[in-house]
Amino acid sequence: MVYKFKLFLVVFMFTLAGSVSADHLNEHSVEKRTKPSGSVYVEGDDVPVSKPAVVASTGSRTTEDIYKTKCAACHATDAIGAPMFGNAASWTDRIAKGEETLINNAMNGFNAMPPKGTCGDCSADEIKQTVLYMIANSQ
Repeated sequence: MVYKFKLFLVVFMFTLAGSVSADHLNEHSVEKRTKPSGSVYVEGDDVPVSKPAVVASTGSRTTEDIYKTKCAACHATDAIGAPMFGNAASWTDRIAKGEETLINNAMNGFNAMPPKGTCGDCSADEIKQTVLYMIANSQ
């Protein structure tokens, strides 16, 4: 009796495996797995264009607000070599290079700091004013 059950089980498994494995060969399945992952457009094609994300404005923000929400994560903790807010020693060499250099570094990124720090929605003037705010409070 046990032998017949084992034989039945083996035959059942091979039958099941045969029907399942054959499914991957049907035309739709092969077509789906081998289709291109992207599209190529040539001149004259109607190319879909995505629209840039709209950033909701929360009204005017102060330089201090920008510093606290965008800059403090690194500049209040000395993270990844950022000069600490309020620590004159960490700013002395940087200030000696001039305000324009510091503003340029903030706008374009410098070392581990990405362009505009973490304030991608800040204007150039907001970046400038925030840099000047940090300098004024770190001398």
